[in-house]
Amino acid sequence: MKEKPIIYQLLPRLFTNPCNSCIPRGTIAENGVGKMNAIDHKVLRSLKLLGVTHVWYTGIIEHATCTSYAARGIEPCNPHVVKGQAGSPYAIIDYYDVDPDLAVSVKHRMAEFESLVARTHDAGMKVIIDFVPNHVARQYHSDSKPEGVEDLGENDDNTMFFSPNNNFFYITGQPFAPSVDMGKGKTAYVENPARATGNDCYNASPGKNDWYETVKLNYGIDPWNGHRHFRPVPSTWHKMLHILQFWADKGVDGFRCDMAHMVPVEFWHWAIEQVKTAHPAIIFIAEIYDPALYRSYIYDGGFDYLYDKVSLYDTLFNTLKHNASASHITQCWQSIDDIKEHMLNFLENHDELRIASPQFCGDAMLAIPAVVVSATMSTCPFMVYAGQELGEPALDAEGYSGRDGRTTIFDYWSMPTVRTWYAGGKCSVAGLTAAQKTLRRFYQRLLRLCNSEAAISQGAFFDLMYVNNHSLNAHDHFAYLRHHKGETILVVANFGNETAHLCVNIPQHAFDCLGLPCGDQRCTELLTDAIMTQSLQPDRPFVVTVPAHNAVMWKMTPAVK
Repeated sequence: MKEKPIIYQLLPRLFTNPCNSCIPRGTIAENGVGKMNAIDHKVLRSLKLLGVTHVWYTGIIEHATCTSYAARGIEPCNPHVVKGQAGSPYAIIDYYDVDPDLAVSVKHRMAEFESLVARTHDAGMKVIIDFVPNHVARQYHSDSKPEGVEDLGENDDNTMFFSPNNNFFYITGQPFAPSVDMGKGKTAYVENPARATGNDCYNASPGKNDWYETVKLNYGIDPWNGHRHFRPVPSTWHKMLHILQFWADKGVDGFRCDMAHMVPVEFWHWAIEQVKTAHPAIIFIAEIYDPALYRSYIYDGGFDYLYDKVSLYDTLFNTLKHNASASHITQCWQSIDDIKEHMLNFLENHDELRIASPQFCGDAMLAIPAVVVSATMSTCPFMVYAGQELGEPALDAEGYSGRDGRTTIFDYWSMPTVRTWYAGGKCSVAGLTAAQKTLRRFYQRLLRLCNSEAAISQGAFFDLMYVNNHSLNAHDHFAYLRHHKGETILVVANFGNETAHLCVNIPQHAFDCLGLPCGDQRCTELLTDAIMTQSLQPDRPFVVTVPAHNAVMWKMTPAVK
């Protein structure tokens, strides 16, 4: 049976960190750090039982940090160009190395990563890591690159703002002077000439909200006139392809490509094709925020999946947070219907607000209808962020980013809900609250259904809202069918504050289009195991009750007479 990818994102730095007394802006000595080795067979087995098919290990590749490993032969970073004590996983400082924070033995950090890959595979899951192609840390330098590999910027001509042969863009004649403290004297960070900053800031003075800790990579497009210099193939293309091949050869099964739309689609076409020639099963996921580019990055670039952030995520966010109408969900699927299997749905990741945070829902249970819709309305992948299944509220002001409703990616920290579940390696629900146990059971049931029910993993989708304008409240309710080879699932989500007793019309067109059987059906509610018998007819509504802020998934099979 075709697998629907269920991706679980976790930061090893946070995930197995047992420290229960973290202090804001604490060092690694004060707050501790999670290790790859601690993600053992027991942890992975628990994730597999949750319904996970792919684990996205965030922050594997070595990035800039305030922690010094100079004694281990790793060049230290200037703290003035590091965000937080631990540093951003998206400010890569050595594309050919593993973050030493994550290793029990720094000397053997790559071997520990390779063991993590092997353990994940042994547990029946696949491995995704980040590929960060748009920018690097300001002090990028690889001390682990293979013999014969040239460093990024190593042979650049820094007297030219743009050259197709350069890896960076140089603000000639101007020193780097951001609107943040770069220090004084011997400890100051000095860069002259300045290089363009990762978020396309092509001047020497980025602001504090810019990605000032990163440097933009040059893929052969002149920012001033837009001219594209792709023949001969630019130096950056060759170097980034080699990095992709290096990690693919380590057994990685996929790449989540950071800010993919900031890198020309022509590079992706050229690189993905070559990686897939050697590794046909590998997948590429694009973080992309411009719907106008969706089809190009799939059909021209070669991406398998794209973030559906500005369509479905934003719609569900507004429905939950701002009481927007659930009817807008129909517009979401209509806008990407031809590429729906290439989208990737989610309600949390490291960039977004935690559902249970005060800045979002305040209670993870209120998002159940949105989670069900996001996970089941398509065959496309669904992603969960570590702690989402436990209602992690992100209440702490951990350091660099403050109390912002997100889990820090910049600091050494520990997530209270995950730490309680992890329980020093026991992976036990014993210490969880009753509400946390209920939520985790819901996620486990739902995520497993995504692949145990062929109608969800492979089936057709049929929106029922157009024939239910009067029987349902389109502001609060959303109903659809999933169908595959004689099995039909009716999904009804209730975003409202009151229990809904609904009569759902299923039109003749659905019977004709999907080949639905008429007559009595044995109906099983997949989230609760409730059972009933109803007649499935185009002229007779299907009667359901849906609690407030909840959803039902009624699976129908012909009743045995």
